[in-house]
Amino acid sequence: MPEVTHGWSADEALEVLYVAHWRRLVRLAVMLLHDQGAAEEVVQDSFVAMHSKWGRLHDPDKALAYLRQSVVNRSRSHLRHLSVVRRHAEREAPPPAAAGADHTAYDVERRDTVLDALRDLPRRQREVLALRYYLDLSEAEIADVLGISRGAVKSHASRGAAALRAVLGPTLEETR
Repeated sequence: MPEVTHGWSADEALEVLYVAHWRRLVRLAVMLLHDQGAAEEVVQDSFVAMHSKWGRLHDPDKALAYLRQSVVNRSRSHLRHLSVVRRHAEREAPPPAAAGADHTAYDVERRDTVLDALRDLPRRQREVLALRYYLDLSEAEIADVLGISRGAVKSHASRGAAALRAVLGPTLEETR
């Protein structure tokens, strides 16, 4: 991808960013939200917000980092909203996750097991693991996106991975 330069308009820059990063940002949001539709909305809202603030962006070369942080923050907001809705609603079952036609039942079951285990982690551990293992960001990049120290990133990653191993180890062995 060509680097976003200071001379580009918001439309030009966002088009390049959209083509290059939309899919990965949606997948990040899906890992945090476990809801494809909500994930797409969160990412779309992040692009719209960036477009409206493009002229005030101090360093356009950091636009992708801004988008990642926006996706994480908007995912948090969405989850907070859902918890409020659930508290005030009677009983409401979550919609079933839609599987692609090319997925086998085993793949869907395994993916859902992992996503359920991720969803049960504390928010910060879930965010660190999603950024580390899905987007393959470095500790420094994760620290920058989440606004925490590298040491905190290491700690959250270690605790989250240990919790997933404890939960998924027996479950994944049974599905093999």
